[in-house]
Amino acid sequence: MDALHWWRQGDAVTQGAALVLLAMSVASWVVIVWKLRLMRQASADVARCTAAFWQAPSMELAAQRLQSFDRAALVLPLVVAANSIANYSSPTGQATLAAAGSLSQRLTRVLRDALHDVLGRLQFGQVLLATVGSTAPFVGLLGTVWGIYHALTAMAGAGQITIDRVSGPVGEALVMTAAGLAVAIPAVLAYNVFGRLIGRIEADLEGFARDLRELLIDTAPPADSRS
Repeated sequence: MDALHWWRQGDAVTQGAALVLLAMSVASWVVIVWKLRLMRQASADVARCTAAFWQAPSMELAAQRLQSFDRAALVLPLVVAANSIANYSSPTGQATLAAAGSLSQRLTRVLRDALHDVLGRLQFGQVLLATVGSTAPFVGLLGTVWGIYHALTAMAGAGQITIDRVSGPVGEALVMTAAGLAVAIPAVLAYNVFGRLIGRIEADLEGFARDLRELLIDTAPPADSRS
């Protein structure tokens, strides 16, 4: 039994299920390879960037140093967002609600928005992996059930059913179940591993954002620190 024979024996539903599984497999592996690279960079860069930041003499120099360390742009957006608030001054006669709050409130808002953007990049692809992991077995099962039904219908029309004639088509149909599991298992494993790594990186970024906020509030001029 070769792949071409199996493909010719199947009808539109079986072939469609096989194509869906193939698309799921390709998409999940593309995401897995891309996220492996991203997670490896993020795990190393976050620790290196935070250390470089705290060793810098000023916010401006810290931002310049992070440009060469932060390959995945995870820490630098937080520093840039906080620095924009620390150096912000509302134009004369153009007071806005964004500038009306205290420095503490403004820093919280911009750091939260920047952190959400960073975490959105880290979380990208997780939904696809979860979807593939949860639906691929059922797509394979659908192909199996439909393949068995199609084979039994064809043999019933021939007028005689024997175990030898049933075993071949049923065995071919069961390949779809195995294919569905082969697509789902890597996606589920990758989703769980990436989820743990993302949670660890998220905790580090949230801690850095909190420390950065406290630093700018403590070093702000008295007139600006109305927390």
